[in-house]
Amino acid sequence: MLHDDMDGWKRPNLLTLRDGRTVTVREICPEDKDMLDVAFERLCKEARYSRFFATVRDVPDDILHPRAPGAHAHVVALVALSGKGEAQVMAGGARYVTDARGETCEFAVTVADDWHGLGLARQLMETLIGIARSRRVRRMEGTVLSSNTSMRGLAKRLGFKDGPYPDDYSLRTVSLDLNQCDDRQALRPE
Repeated sequence: MLHDDMDGWKRPNLLTLRDGRTVTVREICPEDKDMLDVAFERLCKEARYSRFFATVRDVPDDILHPRAPGAHAHVVALVALSGKGEAQVMAGGARYVTDARGETCEFAVTVADDWHGLGLARQLMETLIGIARSRRVRRMEGTVLSSNTSMRGLAKRLGFKDGPYPDDYSLRTVSLDLNQCDDRQALRPE
């Protein structure tokens, strides 16, 4: 989970999407269980399979209580929420879990079917990348279905390298060296 000493990340964070709607991004908490269940039910079978690589009928228990191995490992688990109060819905989520040394992390991102194509996945990934860099994580990786061309395309646009997954042609590994300069930041005037 995120901590109060999170370098460079404003919580909660308001994101504006391509259609002008806004979502609030914050860390996930146990009180999100009901909203998470509703969001999960709204996902089509293909989206669930793309996220978990298996047929999943219920929200996995570790979604609300993510853990990482080792003393130097950590988890960042975010949700993107639209609306207020009782009308609030979960539009998406993103997370990463580091290895035991805290140097490499594996990411996952999920966006509700009716929120695709609005730039939410990209902004969630950029948020994760920024947090990982601020925590001095050196490498971000993800396992993606070979057929998931939208995620692979997004990863490529964000600078990830796309390579084969060992011994499984149906999967790909996307990876990003977080020590490399972020060109978008390098081009910004001071």
